[in-house]
Amino acid sequence: MSWRRRRTTVLLFERVAIVGVGLIGGSLALAARAAGLIGHVTGVGRTEANLATAAARGIVDRTTRDPAAIGPVDLVVLAVPVRSMADIARALAPHLRPGTVVTDVASVKAPVVETMETLLPPDVSFVGAHPIAGTERAGAGAADAELFRGARCVLTPTARTDAHALARVEALWRGVGMTVERMSPVAHDRVLAWTSHLVHVIAYALAAVVDAADPNLLRYAGPSFRGATRVAASAPEAWVDILLANAPAVGAATDAFVAEVARLRQALASGDEATLGTLLRAGRAARRRVEES
Repeated sequence: MSWRRRRTTVLLFERVAIVGVGLIGGSLALAARAAGLIGHVTGVGRTEANLATAAARGIVDRTTRDPAAIGPVDLVVLAVPVRSMADIARALAPHLRPGTVVTDVASVKAPVVETMETLLPPDVSFVGAHPIAGTERAGAGAADAELFRGARCVLTPTARTDAHALARVEALWRGVGMTVERMSPVAHDRVLAWTSHLVHVIAYALAAVVDAADPNLLRYAGPSFRGATRVAASAPEAWVDILLANAPAVGAATDAFVAEVARLRQALASGDEATLGTLLRAGRAARRRVEES
């Protein structure tokens, strides 16, 4: 069934611009259209090839490589790397009509929220958002209408966030199947440093250290290695942005991880079976709690 036949009587947003029609931006457009939450979609991107894929898949109705050419829209979704946010905001700001809602999908919130609230016009509402969902794949070809179902989205309002805009963005994410929570931008970045950013640091480091020891070892990589390093297939450029934007919190989490590995290493060196068992049991118990959450 097409999104047009399933659309509701009153859309949340009649006209939408997705800046960055990749995995997250493209998936949101697909899911929101299927749920009848949005109408016409303009896709903004860097390459004609990816925009052509987005158009061919019905993710967007119109494409442009110029953010300033989006035309009048009700919602702008920024699904671009963190370091691109300021330039995009500057390009968009003169062309946004009063009442437009701008949101994002970045996994770092404090610097993004500060940037958007500084650069966007006062009659444009910004709502920080982070849908905690994704895969290591990228581009419009990876977009999936079911990507967000059952996952969690964090909104990061501030004292400057318009309540009506916040409610509409929350309805959008709930409408595509997500559980929505709210927290401050700083609290979000502290939480994600431990549960996502540190995981990527470990995955990249693990894959690289094994390859550096002997590239032939990778021929024997089993399910445990493949699972532990899956996210290391993610685009490094995007993760350089994320890690640097949240460097203090990621640094603290990395230090704690290194200290835990050092405890395990000491237990191995001393043949301390009790300590080694305690560390492994603590890890298993934590992993089981993840399954229960």
